[in-house]
Amino acid sequence: MKKYIFSALAIAAMMASCNNASPKMDEQPVAASGEGMKIAYVEVDSLMTQYDFAKDYSVTLQKKSNNARTTLNSKGTALQAAMNNFQQKLNNNGFQSREQAASVQAAIQRQQNDLQELQARLENELASETAKFNEALRDSLQHFLKDYNADKKFDLILSKAGDNILLGAQRLDITQDVINGLNKRYKPAQKNAAEAKKTEDKK
Repeated sequence: MKKYIFSALAIAAMMASCNNASPKMDEQPVAASGEGMKIAYVEVDSLMTQYDFAKDYSVTLQKKSNNARTTLNSKGTALQAAMNNFQQKLNNNGFQSREQAASVQAAIQRQQNDLQELQARLENELASETAKFNEALRDSLQHFLKDYNADKKFDLILSKAGDNILLGAQRLDITQDVINGLNKRYKPAQKNAAEAKKTEDKK
């Protein structure tokens, strides 16, 4: 089973500006201003580990990956046992006829094909789920930054992932400010369902 890793490209496009009201943040980082340009950056690694939406989705994807791996391992073990049993009977002349041996061998081949198809399907499902997460993460970040930047008025907001920015002054780092704002907006699905049930019960 392939191991899917969240791509930093999911949040690479983080330039934003609009006229919506900016939410109040706990911290107010100072942006660099030189030649009339205001620049800031966001640490991708910190965003992935501290943004509650990213953490929750990471747990969901890990569970799906583990379940898929368990299923494939179980079916792979059963296939191996069938192949070993077939080979043992073949070596010991355990089949009544050549046709019977060919029938069992064909059944094993179908079992192997089914396993390969299952593996491909599970991998595609996990890849699709990961792509869905990346898109949702990018959308939530871009929508937040549009509101956030209405007041900050940065000309450029960069994503810092690995060594794509070799050096950046601490005063340009708005990561924690962005994480705080995103977490204030984020409402987990379970929490939303509970709130909806409370509202329904009051009616």
